[in-house]
Amino acid sequence: MPDPLSFDVAIIGAGPAGLMAAEVISAAGLSVAVFEAKPSLGRKFLRAGVGGLNITHAEAYEQFCSRYGDRQPWLQPMLDAFTPTDVRRWAQGLGIETFEGSSGKVFPVQMKAAPLMRAWLQRLHDKGVTFKLRHRWQGWVDDDLCFTTPSGELRVKARATLLALGGASWPQLGADAAWVPLLQEKGVNIAPLQSANCGFNVSWTPHLRAKFAGAQLKAVALTFTDTLGTTHTRRGEFVVTETGVEGNLIYALSAPLRDVILQEGAITVYADLAPDRSIDALFNELARPRGSRSLSSHLQSRVGITGVKSALLYEVLDKTSLADPMQLAQAIKALPIKLLSPRPMAEAISTAGGVAADAVDDALMLKAMPGVFVAGEMLDWEAPTGGYLLTACLAQGVWAGNGLCAWLKAR
Repeated sequence: MPDPLSFDVAIIGAGPAGLMAAEVISAAGLSVAVFEAKPSLGRKFLRAGVGGLNITHAEAYEQFCSRYGDRQPWLQPMLDAFTPTDVRRWAQGLGIETFEGSSGKVFPVQMKAAPLMRAWLQRLHDKGVTFKLRHRWQGWVDDDLCFTTPSGELRVKARATLLALGGASWPQLGADAAWVPLLQEKGVNIAPLQSANCGFNVSWTPHLRAKFAGAQLKAVALTFTDTLGTTHTRRGEFVVTETGVEGNLIYALSAPLRDVILQEGAITVYADLAPDRSIDALFNELARPRGSRSLSSHLQSRVGITGVKSALLYEVLDKTSLADPMQLAQAIKALPIKLLSPRPMAEAISTAGGVAADAVDDALMLKAMPGVFVAGEMLDWEAPTGGYLLTACLAQGVWAGNGLCAWLKAR
């Protein structure tokens, strides 16, 4: 085995949190090495940018911070230190101009992640950051970090370590949660990992799966009541899949939906298929004689219900209810869909759970392991899609990086 390598700081994980920490720490004049198990850097970041990289959100800052739910008080100092405005300035400093979309989401003008990643990595190289690819972390041997590499086992000595290994979503891109037992062995409290920003399983009939899997429901609203008795209503779009439902509207509500399912075993949500029309208006149209026309034709011509929306009505209602204009109108306004379970973590956009907030100090250093810091999706927090995940990961990278530098300086 070769002699151990030595650096001031070892960062394990080359996602946004780890790379941002490397930027902060290298700027302080410390030697930094970033270790990545995969053969390339920022794989999940690049994958997220395939359809246009949503780097942050331009809504009012108070509203932005509220998107982190019960983790807002814990995250607030980190967000204050690196706000959505700072994210845009940081991108601009890399030569990447951004713009605000109609929904408030902020994207690079080029709508791609690769140019930003290239510019970022070049700046890190220029600052002297060392990158070690295909180096899979295996934990500690004595006080050394241990890695398996294509050339065999490698040990690394570091004055401080920052872990930014992600959660358990998209494991093929690197976030496989292999770190969980390594930290548990050291006495670190880990909250169970769970799917977040995920789809849900529904027991569709074979007919609906065969005919409408992949169909998108636009201009709909979902309503349900969570474990605290709070009623949620949100408008948007979602997709019927072979296994259930997914899409932006589902992802935005996934945390409370998942929590109800964990407590009660399932949840029934109510889909408003015509949110701009009242029950009375629907009834008045549906009660008109349809003559020789089929019910499907009647739904389409009178109230604009067609395709997958029509199929869902047939999926849920029996013949008697379908023939009753009032029951049909009520179903259009509140169609019950029973969600059975979240989709697996490997399919989720992100995960909840991870290193518990009480396992780290105010600088994001593990209380059980002085000199070991944590940032990003490894920590127990979650947020909806829309730029909130990336912004918080970057903010935590800045926060943990500064905390690590302060810790080393104090020593």
